[in-house]
Amino acid sequence: MKAIVVTDEAAGRAGMTLAERPDPDVAKLADLSGANYGDVVVEVHASGFTWDELSWPSTWVDRRGHDRTPSIPGHEVAGVVSALSYGAAGLSVGQRVFGLTDWTRDGTLAEYAVVEARNLAPLPGDVDFTTGAGVVMSGLTAWQGLFVHGRLEAGQRVLVHGAAGAVGSMATQLAREAGAYVIGTGRAADAHTAREFGANEYVDLENDELADVGGVDLVFDVFGGDLGARSARLVRPGGTLVTIAGPPEVRPADGRTIDFVVEADRTQLGEIVRRVRDGRVRANIGTIASLDDAVAAFNPAGRKKGKTIIRVRP
Repeated sequence: MKAIVVTDEAAGRAGMTLAERPDPDVAKLADLSGANYGDVVVEVHASGFTWDELSWPSTWVDRRGHDRTPSIPGHEVAGVVSALSYGAAGLSVGQRVFGLTDWTRDGTLAEYAVVEARNLAPLPGDVDFTTGAGVVMSGLTAWQGLFVHGRLEAGQRVLVHGAAGAVGSMATQLAREAGAYVIGTGRAADAHTAREFGANEYVDLENDELADVGGVDLVFDVFGGDLGARSARLVRPGGTLVTIAGPPEVRPADGRTIDFVVEADRTQLGEIVRRVRDGRVRANIGTIASLDDAVAAFNPAGRKKGKTIIRVRP
């Protein structure tokens, strides 16, 4: 099969190549004595990736710390189940699925990917593969940040950083749909996009004073650093700062701080895709490229808007 592989951590993105890799061993997958209990093979139709994946230790070593190169990046997938192992519950061969793969296993920038069944959810026939792959990481991150860790309630004021980005736009939509008042932030050029995704207000971080926002019940932070520190000071007593940017330097004086890494969740994926079908949320997809052009897509010449999706099959 064709796949994007990386072999040299020091080379980073410059070391990415399109190569031939062995197809998943279906015979081994079906062997009950093997180590693949609960896995499925997915014929990949669309794949997504995160820009800083090559800086993650899990891209280069397995759970035991052993080198696992050449490795295949990409962890968001939409496709069709082509084979099942023992213990792969809730799915069937030929079923359309989407989901998030394990960080320490070969990813989805390939024609086939082996994924734990529990990390996948059914993809309805009226949702295309590109959209499915486009809402996996952003949707789960936003959902978990807002509802699992942030305990969002209707009527609360929510500050969403990067509101025009893939994750921020999803957080904005889900928060508005849940009845929150959303204040988005970002560059001046992104104000219109953030408002299109549902931001009630917008703070231009290049020209506006963040402190003028006033108190908020929940901060959804994707940047960290000084911006995260200034945001912590806006959290009302009993409120929450949720961040995916690593442990914050400053915490709310009388509130909670949650630093989290997104996890696969079939039920949450079902909630997200239901809202996509209803038209309540939409994917923020920018560039769509083929697998042959995935290396170039991973190394953009300039700043890209929205999620980049690799369309592996037409």
